[in-house]
Amino acid sequence: MPSDIDRKLLVALDIDGTLVTYDEVLSDAARDAVAAVRAAGHHVVLASGRSLIAMTPIAAELKIEDSWIVASNGAVTARLDASADMGYTLERVEMFDPQPVLRMLKEELPHARYAVEDVGVGFRMTELFPDGELNGEHRVVDFEDLWAGHVTRVVVRSPGETSEEFHEIAARLGFDDVTYAVGWSAWMDIAPQGVTKASALEEVRKELGVAAENTVAVGDGSNDIDMLRWARRGVAMGHASDTVQAAADEVTGSIEDDGVVEVLRSLL
Repeated sequence: MPSDIDRKLLVALDIDGTLVTYDEVLSDAARDAVAAVRAAGHHVVLASGRSLIAMTPIAAELKIEDSWIVASNGAVTARLDASADMGYTLERVEMFDPQPVLRMLKEELPHARYAVEDVGVGFRMTELFPDGELNGEHRVVDFEDLWAGHVTRVVVRSPGETSEEFHEIAARLGFDDVTYAVGWSAWMDIAPQGVTKASALEEVRKELGVAAENTVAVGDGSNDIDMLRWARRGVAMGHASDTVQAAADEVTGSIEDDGVVEVLRSLL
């Protein structure tokens, strides 16, 4: 007979467009479904492109106080701990020198806004971003100050470009020493080479002792593709692009339909 630990699942959940609507609404049904999955003994791990300080309020709303959390598209892994000063302990932080990438991007996108993440604090940026797009402390600095030290992430915001144009620029520049994820049409996240939600979740899986076949992931964005492929059961949201859906094993309802709830209930 399999033991209880053999039956435990690692359930990785994206936040924006999966658990939370684009208007920052977490439905009661989604909240209850997460609670039920956790009550059944499974590990729910939030995995997002958001910074850590933008994820902890969602974890609190879900009453998750003792789980792992994957932030900044895998560059930051933490364990929630109510007894810690910040409410969490950093377990793994992947960093890189952003200077080469920033210099190349500036040539291609001279009018874009650029930011780098300071873990647990906020962002240094060349111009203020619109309210609500980045959390934490915002500090406007000279472009050269963005590479004052190694960072976990570079954010590029350029509303004049489409998602396809961002992909073309990244391909043309030959980004072979970073990992990038293009979000909505105006946004690009750049992480250290080889770092994705999937790479961070694999380390969490090993730490938790969960079998590879007991992994589930739900997401909707291009930064979720590796995570969906990594999971034994990868589920794309119904509103996800064709590329994201093609990377998944199955497709659930859209965010408007609370598609993640259907997936979570199927685990019980």
